Amino acid sequence: MTGEKKQIILPIIGMTCANCVATLERASNKMDGVNQAVFNLSNESGMIEYDPEKLTLDDLVKRVERYGYQVLVGVVQFRFAGNVKKSLKDKFVGDLKKEEGIRSVELNEYIITIHYIPTIIRLTQINTLAQKLKITLESVSGTGEDAEEKAREEEIRKQKRLLIIGVVFTLPLFLLSMGRDFRLLPQFLMDASWLNWLFLVLATPVQFYVGWGYFVGAYKALRNRAANMDVLVALGSLVAYLYSIVVLLGWLPGHVYFETSATIITLIKVGKFLEASAKGRTGEAIKKLLSLQAVTARVIRFGQEQEISVEEVLIGDIIVVRPGEKVPVDGVVVDGYSSVNESMITGESLPVVKSVGDGVIGATINKTGLFQFRATRIGKETILSQIIHMVQEAQASRAPIQRVADQISAVFVPVVIVLSLITFLVWYFLVPLPVEGDIGLLTRALMNMVAVLVISCPCAMGLATPTAIMVATGIGAEHGILFKDSEALERAGKIDTLVFDKTGTLTQGEPVVTDLIPVLNASKVRLLQMAGSLEQGSEHPLGESIVREAKRQRLELLPPKNFNAVEGKGIEGKVDGEIIRVGSPLFMKELGIDLLPYDSQIEELQLEGKTVMLVAHENELLGLIGVADTIKDEAIQIVKELKENGFNVVMLTGDNERTANAIAKNLNIEHVIAEVLPAEKAKEIKSLQQTGKIVAMVGDGINDAPALAQADVGLAIGTGTDVAISTADIVLIKGHLTSVLKAIRLSQKTMVTIKQNLFWAFFYNIILIPTAALGGLNPMLAAGAMAFSSIFVVTNSLRLRKARIE
Repeated sequence: MTGEKKQIILPIIGMTCANCVATLERASNKMDGVNQAVFNLSNESGMIEYDPEKLTLDDLVKRVERYGYQVLVGVVQFRFAGNVKKSLKDKFVGDLKKEEGIRSVELNEYIITIHYIPTIIRLTQINTLAQKLKITLESVSGTGEDAEEKAREEEIRKQKRLLIIGVVFTLPLFLLSMGRDFRLLPQFLMDASWLNWLFLVLATPVQFYVGWGYFVGAYKALRNRAANMDVLVALGSLVAYLYSIVVLLGWLPGHVYFETSATIITLIKVGKFLEASAKGRTGEAIKKLLSLQAVTARVIRFGQEQEISVEEVLIGDIIVVRPGEKVPVDGVVVDGYSSVNESMITGESLPVVKSVGDGVIGATINKTGLFQFRATRIGKETILSQIIHMVQEAQASRAPIQRVADQISAVFVPVVIVLSLITFLVWYFLVPLPVEGDIGLLTRALMNMVAVLVISCPCAMGLATPTAIMVATGIGAEHGILFKDSEALERAGKIDTLVFDKTGTLTQGEPVVTDLIPVLNASKVRLLQMAGSLEQGSEHPLGESIVREAKRQRLELLPPKNFNAVEGKGIEGKVDGEIIRVGSPLFMKELGIDLLPYDSQIEELQLEGKTVMLVAHENELLGLIGVADTIKDEAIQIVKELKENGFNVVMLTGDNERTANAIAKNLNIEHVIAEVLPAEKAKEIKSLQQTGKIVAMVGDGINDAPALAQADVGLAIGTGTDVAISTADIVLIKGHLTSVLKAIRLSQKTMVTIKQNLFWAFFYNIILIPTAALGGLNPMLAAGAMAFSSIFVVTNSLRLRKARIE
C-alpha cells in the first residue's frame, strides 16, 4: 500500500518555451510514483505530487537534470557559536543531510556551507535542527530566504551580459553587410576581399558564445528524443553560418549570410531579455508579500536582548517589539500592552489592542506600546508564509484552458522541422529562378527554410496562460483574495449563482442575547445560567453569545459534563448533575416537549429576525432565549451589486425559516433555503447544479465545508474556521464580502486576457509560418517577429495589473 502523496515545488533554470514544459512534464509523469507533474514557463517552476515511498527528491532532481535543465540551489554559510564538539558538529551535519531539500553540506573546523533548494527547506528549519542539539548558528554569508530571487536576478544579469556582447559584434556586422548589399560603403570596402573574413570574425563569437546555450539545449533535447525552441534557433542560425563558411572557403560561389546567423541569435536574446524583465514584474505580488516580512528580531537570550536575523528565531523565543516595529513571527503576548495594525493580513483598518494572552501575527506593525511575545510559529508555519505558499501553488498550477496550447506544443517543433525541410525541397526543386543558377536556388531555399525554423519558436504559446495566471493571482493576493489553484481562477468567471451561508457570512456571526423568557417556575437567572454553563462546550456563534451574556451578568458558570452536540439541532449534557438541553424548536419536539403553548412567542421572535433557542431541564421546558445576529453593513450592498450584475443570489442556512426569511427580506434575497442540516447543505448545492446553474458557495463555518466542496467554486471567509478555509477553492482572507465580486471580476478579466494571448500566439503562427514558407519573410525579420510575439503576450498579461475589479 502506497503512503500519503507529497507535493513539492522545484525552481527550474533553463526552460525557454512550451516544448520545454511539455518535455519535463512527459519525463516526470512517466516516473513510477509521480501522481502529477505540472511545470510553469512564466515562473520557471515545477509542482510535483509524488509518492515518497517510491521516489525521493534526488530522483526527481536527476530526472530534471537528465533532460538538460537545472534545479535552482541556494547557498548559505554559518559559523558555530562557542565551542562545539566535533562529534556534535558531525551529528548536526548527519541530521541535516537527511532533511528533504538539502543538496549537500560541507564542514570545516569553523564554517558549515549548505546547498539547499529554497522552495523546499528554509533557513528557519535548519536553525530548528541546530536548536535541538543546543547548537547556535551565526550567519556568515549566503543567499538567505531570497535565494531563488537572487538566482533569477543573476540569470537576468548573465543574459544581459550576453546580449551586450551580441549587440557589440552584431551591429557592425549588420551595418557593414547591409551597406555592401545596398552599395553604401566606400569603394575600397566594396572591393575588399577580406571583408567576408571580417564578417566571420564578428559572427563567430555571437554564434558560439552568445548562442552557446541554444546549442547545449538543443543537444540535450535531441539526446532525450525531444525538440524545443533551442533546436529551432540552433538549426536556423547554424544553417546560415555553415553555408556562409562554405561560400567563404570558395567551395560554392554565392553570398555569405553571417549577418543573418548573428542577427537571429542577437534578436532572440533581445526578446528573451525583455521577456525575462517583464516576467519579473508578473511576480511583483509575491515580492510585495515577501517585503512585508520582518528582516530582524530582538530576542531575549541568556538574559540579554540581542538583534538577530528573523530566520534565526526559534519557537519559544521571547521577542521584544518596540513602537513602529514589525512583529517578526507569529506568537502570544507574554508581557506589555499595545495596539497593532493588522490591516496587511486581516484588512481590519483600526489597530487591534493586544495584551497578555493575545495572539500576534508576523509582519503586522506595532503602533503604540512596547510588548514581549513568545514565538509559536516560525518559517513556513507563519500565517504570512502560508499565504505566500498558497499564492505560489496557484501560480504553479495549470488552468484547464491551457490544455489546448499544451497539446499543440507537444507536436509543434517536430512538425515545424518537417515543414522547413518541405519548404527547402519545394523552393529548390519546384520553384526555379528564371535568371540565377543552382547556387541561387540553394541560397533562396536555405534562407526560406531558416525563416520557417526561426519564426516557429512556440514561446508565445507557452507564455499565454501562465503569465496571465501569475499576474491575476498576484492581484488577488493584494486584494486579500487567495486562489488555491488556477482552475479555481478560471471557474470563478463562469459563476451564475451565489449561495451564501447566513451566520458569520451575511451576518456578523457574533449574535447577542435579546430576550430571556422563562416559563413555569424558572427564573431568568436560572435559565441563562443553565444554558450558559452547557454552551461552554459549544463553538457555535449562537452558543457563544449566551455564554458572553451570562458572563456579562456575572453569573457563575458550572462545568458541563457528558457534553454531546446533536448535529444541526442542539446540544445536551449534565450541569450540576442535571440533564440540560439547548436547541431548536425541532429538537425540543423530537424530545417530546409540547411547544403548542409557546408557539405564538416563538413565532413573534422569529418574525423579528431572531433565532429562538429553547432550554430544557430533563424533558421540561425552562424557557426561551431570543438571539439576534446583526447583518453586516456590506452585505446589503454586495447582494444588490450581485443582482444588478445578473447573478442569482441564494441564502442557505440551518436556522428556522421565519428567522431566515426575516434576514433575507432585509437583504432583498428572494431565494431562501432554511432549516437545512450541515450534511444536507451539499445536497442543496447539488440540486441547484442539476438545474444547470454554475454555483459558488460562500461560507465560514465547519458546517459549510461539505457545501464548499460540492460547489463549482467554494469561497471561504478568511476569518472563519480552518476546516472551511482548507476546503474552499478561494479564500477571502480579509473577510470582506465585497471580495466575492472582486474575485469574479478578476477571473473574468483574466480569462479575456488569456484568450487574447492564445489568439495572438495561434494567429501569429498561422499567418507567419506560411508567409515564411512562401518566401515572404527574411530570417532576420523572422527572429525579430518571434521575439516580439513573446514580449506582446507578457506585456498584455501585465495590463491586468491596471484592471478595475472594484
